[in-house]
Amino acid sequence: MTEDLRAAALEAITRSHAPADPDYPVVHLAPPIGRLNDPNGLLVDSGTYHAFYQFSPFHPHRKLVYWGHASSRDLLHWTHHDPAIIPDSFYDRSGAYSGGAVVLEGDEPHAAPAEAPYQFFYTGNLKDPVTDERTASQCLVTSTDLEHFDKWPDNPLLPGHPAGYTAHYRDPQVWRDPDEPGSFRMLLGVQRENLTGAALLYRSSDLLSWQLEGELTFPDAGGAFDHFGYMWECPGLVRLTDELTGQVRDVLIWCPQGITPDAEGYENIFPCVYTVGHLVGTELRECDGTFAEVDRGFEFYAPQAFARRPSEPGPVLLTGWAGNASEDDQPSIETGGWVHALTVPRALTLRGGRLLQRPVTTLSDDAAVLTLAGEELPAGVPIPALEGHRAWQLRLEAASEADRWGLRIGDADCYITVELVRAADGAMQLSVDRSHSRYTQHGATRTVTLPAGTPPRLEVLHDRSVTEVFVGDGEIAFTLRSFVAPYATGANLLVDVGVQVKANVVVYD
Repeated sequence: MTEDLRAAALEAITRSHAPADPDYPVVHLAPPIGRLNDPNGLLVDSGTYHAFYQFSPFHPHRKLVYWGHASSRDLLHWTHHDPAIIPDSFYDRSGAYSGGAVVLEGDEPHAAPAEAPYQFFYTGNLKDPVTDERTASQCLVTSTDLEHFDKWPDNPLLPGHPAGYTAHYRDPQVWRDPDEPGSFRMLLGVQRENLTGAALLYRSSDLLSWQLEGELTFPDAGGAFDHFGYMWECPGLVRLTDELTGQVRDVLIWCPQGITPDAEGYENIFPCVYTVGHLVGTELRECDGTFAEVDRGFEFYAPQAFARRPSEPGPVLLTGWAGNASEDDQPSIETGGWVHALTVPRALTLRGGRLLQRPVTTLSDDAAVLTLAGEELPAGVPIPALEGHRAWQLRLEAASEADRWGLRIGDADCYITVELVRAADGAMQLSVDRSHSRYTQHGATRTVTLPAGTPPRLEVLHDRSVTEVFVGDGEIAFTLRSFVAPYATGANLLVDVGVQVKANVVVYD
C-alpha cells in the first residue's frame, strides 16, 4: 500500500510539543515539528506574506523533505498551514527541494488556468535506492488560493541537466524580465562536470517551455568567479537603485560552496555572498569581481527575496535560513523535537555598491525610549524595560564617544555578549561571544571589522534562541543561534563608565 505522506506529516505535527519549548521563538518562523532549512516560494499578496520552507517533519529519524507553509499579516506573528508540496511523485520522492514563486497578474501568461495566479518552481530530487545516483528535475506547482496546491500534470518541466553539468542542478528562481515584457527568466545553481560551481539562465514566455540561454558570466570580473567553489546553491537576483549614484543595479546573491577567500570572514561551513552589476542577456556586466558576505553571523544561509505582483510594488524583502549545513545538533532537538528557524525579513537597499539590510520590524522613534548611564564592567546596567522578557528588540546609540559598548543577554552563568569595540588601530569592530551559552558548536566568538564611516548604532532583535544584530544603517548583519538559560530574561548594558546610551525598546512576548 502506498504511504499517505500528507497524513503522516499532519499526524506528526499534531503530536508535536515544539511550541511549548522555552527555546521556541516568538517572532521568528520555526517549524511546527522536525527540521526547517531553506526558505522557499516567498511571496506577498494583498498584504499577506507567505513563507514556504524546506520541512522535514520526521527529522532526525527520516530526512524526507516537504515544503512547509506559514503566513503572516505583520511579519511578526505566523500562522502555520498544512504542508504545500508533498514528495509523493516519481520525480520528487527523495524530496521536494528548494525553489521560488511568481505571483501573476490577470493579463499575464499562465502555466495553468487563468484562475491560478500562484506559480511555484522547485527541484524534484530522486535518488536510486541501489546506486544512490541522483536525478534532479525542475518542477511546477500552481495554486488558486494558497490553500490548495496542484502539481503540474506534465511535470517535470526540465527532466534532467544538460551536458557538461552534474546532477547538482537545483534551486530555481523565476522572475519577470524587466527589460523584455512578457518574458520570464529562470536562474539555477549548478555544478560543472569539472566540479566547479556556476549558474544557468533559462527563458520562457509561458512558464512551461524553457529554453537554455547559457551560463551566467562576468565579463568585467577578471575571472574572479570562473573557479569559485565547487557548487553554487540558491542563486537569486534582485534589482535595486543605488542611493548614492541613482543607478539601477542587479545584485546577485548566492551560496558558493567550497570557497576560501583571503579576507576577513567566511568562517562558516558554507557562506552566502553577493556581487553587484548589470544583467544584460547572460552577462552580469560592470561587475568587477568584488564580493562580500551577506551576513557575518554563525548561522545564515540560502536567503530569498519575496515575490510580488507588479501592481503591488514594495520594498525588496529578504529572508534567510538562520542555520547552515551539518548544524542540526542544537539543544531544541532534545527539548522540543524541532531545529532551525528563518530570519526576520529584511528590507534591502544599495548604497555606493554596498548592500544594506534592516529588519522590517525596525523600531520607530516613538518606541519606548530610555537613557542609560554606564557603570563599571562587567556587571553592567540591567535595562528595566526588558526585565522579565525573552523576546525583544533594542536599538542603541551612544550619546558620547565610547571605546566599548553593547549588551550582555542572559543570566550570570549562561549568556552571550554583543559589543562594539575600538581596535588598536582605531577601527570599530563588532564582537560577538556565545562561548558561555548552551550552544557553542560551529563557532563561539567572532569579530567583524566595520566599514569606515559606519554610524555608531547597534540594533539587536533577540527572540529566545535566535538573535539578529544590525550595525549602523545595516552595513553589517549578524545572525546567530543564542541558546542562553531557558528562562533567563532581559539584558544588561555594557558600556564605559559615564557613557550615556539612548535605547529604543519594544518587547514581543
